[in-house]
Amino acid sequence: MAIALGQIRDLLLPGLMALTGKYDQIETQWKQIFKIHKSNMALERSASVAFLPLAQIKQEGGATAFSNTAGERYVYNMEPIEVGLAYSITRKAIADNLYKSVFTPTNLGLQKSFADFWEIEGAYILNTATTANAQIGGDGVALLSTAHPVDSATVANTPSVALDLNEASLLAMMTSIRRNFLNEAGLKIRARAKRLIVPPELEAVAGRLTRAELRPGTANNDPNMIPHLSGGLPDGYLVMDYLTSPYGWFLKTDIEGLIFLDREPFETDMWVDNVTDNLLVKGYQRGGFFYNDWRAIAGSMPSS
Repeated sequence: MAIALGQIRDLLLPGLMALTGKYDQIETQWKQIFKIHKSNMALERSASVAFLPLAQIKQEGGATAFSNTAGERYVYNMEPIEVGLAYSITRKAIADNLYKSVFTPTNLGLQKSFADFWEIEGAYILNTATTANAQIGGDGVALLSTAHPVDSATVANTPSVALDLNEASLLAMMTSIRRNFLNEAGLKIRARAKRLIVPPELEAVAGRLTRAELRPGTANNDPNMIPHLSGGLPDGYLVMDYLTSPYGWFLKTDIEGLIFLDREPFETDMWVDNVTDNLLVKGYQRGGFFYNDWRAIAGSMPSS
């Protein structure tokens, strides 16, 4: 049913001091975590490949060792979703509205509706990071797991017991990323933490941990090593408003693997229905959030 006079009845009378209901929009946050990739297909696939393993000692006069284990390991499926929203407003409601400069019939927050939708979708990847998603595929475990399989080993990007965010747990995770991350062949790779991601409830903790000159929360006079360990956290910390857990926290690494597939950018259309004279406004976008490399992130999801 179209927006009619009854729904804007107070906008038909002079003397209103103000119209409220429109507020500042939260700045885009997901773009600081996910890399945008242009999509050209209905279903995009990403293959994780193992290259050659560690070289072996060759004995004098002996044969050189062969390894034919290189090749595809896991496939990640990425299918963009369609997002849409529309509304209609009667011709009479448009004509009789006395506050057109404030309550604009052609813009009732459509862009904000889409922006908030994508923020929620992006945060959903982190909010459900401990739950395996068979539709995405990949290595068969959750994005955050203690047992990501690689050749002849498993690798963790979350602690075996979920830890609250503090100096010790943050330093331990930064060190673990550097020491323990392996490629699919089981060889050590260069991986470093870049950004701490927290919910609003942990903003004060994140600020003290990353900005204090001396060790936070202690009477010790030795320096705070978090900004310096393994290159520190060059991108600082990000407070993500749409994280649902007040205790979960994450470290974005310098490895690419968190993806936003841009299949069809946001667009709007507007037309008048020649039967009803209603103005119709519609928005559409096609895309989605995915991951194709768990090494892009580490984190901990304590329940309290």
